Amino acid sequence: MKNFFKNLGPGILVSAAFIGPGTVTVCSIAGVEFGYSLLWALLISIFACIILQEMSARLGLISGQGLSECIREEMKNPVIRIFTLFLIFSAIVIGNAAYEAGNITGAVLGMEAVFTSVNFQIGAFDLNIWSLFIGGIAFTLLLLGSYKKLEKVFIVLVILMSISFLLTAVLTRPDISEIFKGFIPGSFDAGLLTIIALVGTTVVPYNLFLHASLVSEKWTGSKYLGAVRKELVFSLALGGLVSMAIVVCAAASNIDQIEDAGDLALGLEPLFGNSATIFLAIGLLAAGITSSITAPLAAAYVVQGCLGWKGGMKSRKFKMVWMSIIVLGVMFSSLGIKPVEIIQFAQIANGLVLPIIAIFLFWIVNQRSVLGEHKNSLFQNITGIAVIALAVFLGAKSIFNVIQNF
Repeated sequence: MKNFFKNLGPGILVSAAFIGPGTVTVCSIAGVEFGYSLLWALLISIFACIILQEMSARLGLISGQGLSECIREEMKNPVIRIFTLFLIFSAIVIGNAAYEAGNITGAVLGMEAVFTSVNFQIGAFDLNIWSLFIGGIAFTLLLLGSYKKLEKVFIVLVILMSISFLLTAVLTRPDISEIFKGFIPGSFDAGLLTIIALVGTTVVPYNLFLHASLVSEKWTGSKYLGAVRKELVFSLALGGLVSMAIVVCAAASNIDQIEDAGDLALGLEPLFGNSATIFLAIGLLAAGITSSITAPLAAAYVVQGCLGWKGGMKSRKFKMVWMSIIVLGVMFSSLGIKPVEIIQFAQIANGLVLPIIAIFLFWIVNQRSVLGEHKNSLFQNITGIAVIALAVFLGAKSIFNVIQNF
């Protein structure tokens, strides 16, 4: 047991990345609008996440490199390599800026549930003071904290959030038979964007880059493969249970719609009374801070790998990337768009980018020159193809629906 907790780290950071304000908001919307009926989509998302993140973790462990580094080295054709790296660079950096805005906005929702909104004008730009505050916390922790320190902070925060949400789900006394019915797949047309958002908030594309890089820093050699897999399954299963608990809480409440943190808190009032708002504020703030750290960190790892930089977290170039993502996140979160809409957009964007990144990961983990005997087995390829097919199908359906609405 002691060795198990000692090995906790990369998987917990991945869980911390997707147990953010986006997860709280999207899962709450799913519960409010569709009850327990989309639990099946969340369960499939968790299995898909475990399958893809295992490939990413195995790549980092065996190769000792991140995903973007491996792609850069394995693509021999210079034209294809440049195009691919540019595509990855654009998708992750732009996507993470949107995701960071969602993380910061979610944490701001928590702050505004207790304190009033505070804005100040900079020329024609209206800046939310709480967005600046949350961005400042993320900035400081990344600037001062080493990976090992961040790892310990994340472990504590994830365990606390997990206990809180799981306990809340139990206390709502949901209808168990209805929960079981929710795991039976329904129509993809019912709540398609919500389904894509649930996939996007669980299988986060930038986590595939982050996980490989973090594993390569923590462990070296195939002898740790068993420990990596156990830590991965435990961490992501825990994260999945938390997501399901949030859906259950929202479905068991009497909320009609969600516009802000106050609406989310209404569902907790029967359990916590007037302290519901404070409880939710703390949860959103903690979730926002953890995710606000991982998104810039992942973007920096991607850029470092694409451009072949050396020096890791301590290098000036590495720091400039995550600083830029935080600044963009603060700016985007202050544009006056409804917070829930920003968070939903970030999750849907993730769902659309996922197939592209998953295909690149699938290709690289089938290269014997990279993983040797640890390249994908037949079973891993079958499950990987199934996950990619699902991601492509959801993305294509979403684009088709958008075109039809024009």
